[in-house]
Amino acid sequence: MLDICLLGTGGMMPLPYRWLTSLMARIQGQSILIDCGEGTQIAMKEKGWSPKPIDIICFTHYHADHISGLPGMLLTMGNAERTKPLLLVGPKGLTRVVAALRVIAPELPFEIECREIEETEQRFEFNDFRIEAFRVNHNVICYGYNIVVDRIGKFQVDKAMQLGIDRRYWNLLQKGENVELEGKIYTPDMVLGEARKGLKVTYCTDTRPTESIVRNAAGADLFICEGMYGEPEKKEKAKEYKHMMFCEAAELAKRADVEKMWLTHYSPSLTRPEEFMKDVKKIFPRSEAGKDGKSVELMFEEE
Repeated sequence: MLDICLLGTGGMMPLPYRWLTSLMARIQGQSILIDCGEGTQIAMKEKGWSPKPIDIICFTHYHADHISGLPGMLLTMGNAERTKPLLLVGPKGLTRVVAALRVIAPELPFEIECREIEETEQRFEFNDFRIEAFRVNHNVICYGYNIVVDRIGKFQVDKAMQLGIDRRYWNLLQKGENVELEGKIYTPDMVLGEARKGLKVTYCTDTRPTESIVRNAAGADLFICEGMYGEPEKKEKAKEYKHMMFCEAAELAKRADVEKMWLTHYSPSLTRPEEFMKDVKKIFPRSEAGKDGKSVELMFEEE
């Protein structure tokens, strides 16, 4: 299971009814935050989710509306008596940016590890999931992210019994571990069927449409994409400042053949994004206007 929540959906500045864009994901007891603008803590409290269990914070880029909430978030984690190390992931310059922001949050009871993205596309592997970063097209270095939960093949009891593997070792093989018995090594692929469909969420903001988005979002269960402007007359402005129109996001969703798309990162001037969804749905019917606190539980397909 993968829990996803859009904590905020605003771009540039927080508004009384809209916090800055931030995403939180929960997987197997672990939590990931993507972007941390001003007000992210309040958005999190309004949702009823806690910052204490956050294991990883990823940053798309270093504009203030995506990172200015970090010092306060770190202090809140520290005040909650957190001692577990925190991993931060982001474009080159992350270590320098975090050090500068920590001038106002210098003493913390936990360690911070910074991993800078060095490639155009880069994977970060963890026990139960992986994070895939891919470069997009903004006026500063900016990345989109995939959160991917793979699902191994179904355990084949008949194969395990044919091989004479004692039942007490089945769980280890299911977890992907090798088992050595009487000088012979048994590997998971010997008792597992073909890999099953996992879960994938793609998140990107502050960008023009790119082929990298189509390629990396392909087949996503949920595609969360910037929709800075819905008004057709704002297209030239979107091009100038390298942001995205609602309909452009819908075209990407269609080409990537995603299951569902949520729009986010609205311009402060866009007060009612729902008014522009009719044209968006003509391009990609499974589109929805994101809103603060919008969440979903993604489940593995039943067999």
